[in-house]
Amino acid sequence: MKQFLRYINFYELVRPVGQMLAFSVGSALVLSAIVVVLALILDQTAVGADLMDKYNVTLFTYTMINLPQVVIDGLTIGFVYAAIALGYTMVYGVLEFINFAHSEIFAVGAFVGVEFLIGMQALGVLSGASLPLAYAYLILAIILGMIAAGCLAVTVERVAYRPLRGASRLVPLISAIGVSFLLQDVIRLVESLTTGQFNRIFPTFGNFDARIIFGKLAMGASKITLGISVKSIIVIVSAVLMLVALNYLVNATRVGKAIRAVAQDRSTASLMGINVNRMISLTFLVGGLLGGAAGVLYALKFTRIDPFVGFFPGLKAFTAAVLGGIGNMTGALLGGIVLGMLETFAGSYMGVFTSGAAGSEYKDIFAFSILILVLVFRPQGLMGKHVGQKA
Repeated sequence: MKQFLRYINFYELVRPVGQMLAFSVGSALVLSAIVVVLALILDQTAVGADLMDKYNVTLFTYTMINLPQVVIDGLTIGFVYAAIALGYTMVYGVLEFINFAHSEIFAVGAFVGVEFLIGMQALGVLSGASLPLAYAYLILAIILGMIAAGCLAVTVERVAYRPLRGASRLVPLISAIGVSFLLQDVIRLVESLTTGQFNRIFPTFGNFDARIIFGKLAMGASKITLGISVKSIIVIVSAVLMLVALNYLVNATRVGKAIRAVAQDRSTASLMGINVNRMISLTFLVGGLLGGAAGVLYALKFTRIDPFVGFFPGLKAFTAAVLGGIGNMTGALLGGIVLGMLETFAGSYMGVFTSGAAGSEYKDIFAFSILILVLVFRPQGLMGKHVGQKA
């Protein structure tokens, strides 16, 4: 046992956890400070008066009471975005092009996992399942989604990208967009032939919809319940475990060293005996596994999926990758958490701060505004980008 522990790099296991904690706390503090300042400013205006008439509470009090729940919800979706963004970042780090088909690979993983659970529900297995068995079925659904998405990612790389590897960067980019539309229609075709339904609902079983209550806070004549759902905990814990495992694979194993060597210089890596094609396929496989797991977790969190379910999460994950620094794994993690927090803060407070003139449906404006601003003022992202020096 001691000999086995000698080969484990505990630093690479602890480091990403520390980064996640720092990014989560930092983004929560910055965004909280911004909304608190806005609440103090608007409290003396007609916005504060409207809220006082409606809830009999000041805008500042309303903001502070809802703040903990907003942070929890922001972290949940932020970790999902981070898991998807790492798929974009890994492929870009090795091949230096954006795999826009990754969002549909995410969708395929979601459909495979959800269809498996729907099938189990049709057999009557889920309704009477004990709690441990319910979690076992959920884990199995995630694994099946990962396998399907990973195999699909490798196939896409072999068929649509590898033959174009020597072409200009625009050619594989167009191929990726074509594959994205193709996969959307394939999902629609398969669903129409097998179930006749495009919208699929995540089955209700286990205790995933239950909430762990931390307490209740008085807000005027009513009370706000502060808590977190079990499925949100599952999403956060699963995403953290996947991100830690990916970090360890890339930074503390021989395979990871080979992937980094290929990303640095493919020609030199090949001369050193590294199978470049195998490492690139492995990169797509890992990205697909992450995307498939994120797809099932997304379905667990938001319940409903359709053939276009990967479009907006994929686009936002791409935004997160660019925000943090495309090609930089730590940057993708930072970008996902920041974007998830920003989106949740905007969706929670925009309607209140504008007296209902702009509700939560406008939260996507913030995500894409951030993308534009980053591309204009800091195209390398918040944490820069690891760029290989080509010989």
